[in-house]
Amino acid sequence: MRIARVFPHRTRATPIDELAFVGNPPMGLEVDEVHVSCTFTYDWAEAERLATAWEAVASVRLGGPASDDPGQEFRPGVYLRQGHVITSRGCPNRCWFCMAAKRAGHEVRELPIAEGWIVQDDNLLACSERHVRSVFAMLKRQPHKAEFSGGLEAMRLEPWHVDLLADLKPAQMFFAYDTPDDYEPLARAVRMLQETGFNDHHIRVFVLIGYPNDRFEKAEKRLSAVLRLGVMPFAMLYRDEYGLVKPDWRSFQRVWVRPAAMRAAISGGPLPDREERCKRSAQKERLPL
Repeated sequence: MRIARVFPHRTRATPIDELAFVGNPPMGLEVDEVHVSCTFTYDWAEAERLATAWEAVASVRLGGPASDDPGQEFRPGVYLRQGHVITSRGCPNRCWFCMAAKRAGHEVRELPIAEGWIVQDDNLLACSERHVRSVFAMLKRQPHKAEFSGGLEAMRLEPWHVDLLADLKPAQMFFAYDTPDDYEPLARAVRMLQETGFNDHHIRVFVLIGYPNDRFEKAEKRLSAVLRLGVMPFAMLYRDEYGLVKPDWRSFQRVWVRPAAMRAAISGGPLPDREERCKRSAQKERLPL
């Protein structure tokens, strides 16, 4: 059965095979069914438009995480590019800004482990030890170094996890600093990993910025705190359900996703003045301040 998968936008994780499409249908395509997959709620209007546009090709099914689909067994290469893998769904945490638990449930569901090296579980470290060890065994036999781009929860990191990571030698792992309570567990996790030989090339930290009542000064303080731990922050700009962000926050974010600029700060070179960075970036994009 030939199934076209359609996505509102292309990302690093979007499949690239001949039956994966972004946008409107091409001329002359013949398929048996069309699946429009939407990840972000702010893309839902575009996903609905695409569902209508593709009705002329074949019957259409509209779904994905943005539809509150809890997700079932993971199928490699279908809705995520080959190499990306999900081995569990759900998260026991109740973070106000995150839809993972609301969508997939507060009970972690361990899935059959498929092959891949870019792990995107909601909360891998909340899984059983048996499952986690099986995931690492799978990652060891992959043709590429592992990446934990879905994030690892610092509070759940234990010495045996660190031993597995030291043996695996992943290319990159991400943690998170979203709320004040995250800092001490993050600092502990970073120390454990640094003692095993990991450095800022391996450890990145998602830092949520631009949420309601956030300020540039507060965000810069959080990001700088991560830098002082000797690892690289990655500013994650908060979006509401409509995907709206302020241009000055986008300009602020841009500097805090560039490791080269941040490494310069670590070595003693100051980051450019915040207001000047925002002004230059806004002028370049012709955006209002």
